[in-house]
Amino acid sequence: MTLKAFPKALIFDVFGTCVDWRASVAREVAAALPGVDAAAFATAWRAEYDPAMARIRQGGRGYVPLDDLHLENLHRVAADLGVTAPDSLNAAWERLDPWPDVVAGLTALKRHHIIAPCSNGSIALMTRLARYAALPWDCILGAEIARDYKPKPAVYLAACATLRLAPAEVMMVAAHNDDLHAARACGLATAFVPRPTEHGPGQTRDLAPEAAWDITADDFHDLARQLAP
Repeated sequence: MTLKAFPKALIFDVFGTCVDWRASVAREVAAALPGVDAAAFATAWRAEYDPAMARIRQGGRGYVPLDDLHLENLHRVAADLGVTAPDSLNAAWERLDPWPDVVAGLTALKRHHIIAPCSNGSIALMTRLARYAALPWDCILGAEIARDYKPKPAVYLAACATLRLAPAEVMMVAAHNDDLHAARACGLATAFVPRPTEHGPGQTRDLAPEAAWDITADDFHDLARQLAP
């Protein structure tokens, strides 16, 4: 560990780092659209995520909450597959199961740190997901506060400013190296926690740290041990 200072707050990527979006969304798709390849549908739905946000990050569209982007993307994917998806399926993103270590790990981390999501999900989405998955956040931070999307610097810096902390006093925790590169560029400390099955059994990216992050941990239990005062 190469931390210069003990972090006062930890902010977390959520989709993939804290929750298993792929299996959870596939479960909801299977219930709503029997006969559809649910895992493929979930993967295709998620694949629309970054392009939809990119138009906003690049200034081609004003800020639109992720709930609305997800709904647009749901109907785009359904149309591509020749099926009709009910709007209610969009709530699948509020019912994502946490990885097995997450709830207990967050609870342990909360003893000594402020903990909050720094997700591209809206405040409403993150609140409902926290209630479903029992994620013990102290508050909800992320894209909606900045009215922009990661990895834009405004999202990380708005989270720090909202907590009235300097970036160096805040650690970004993520399973995605690109998220950590962006956070480090803003002056935040960084922790990498791999989720090698986020994208299914054939995952090829984010299996290992791509830089000398301040911490690399096996899971949230290990992260709590490494950050114990």
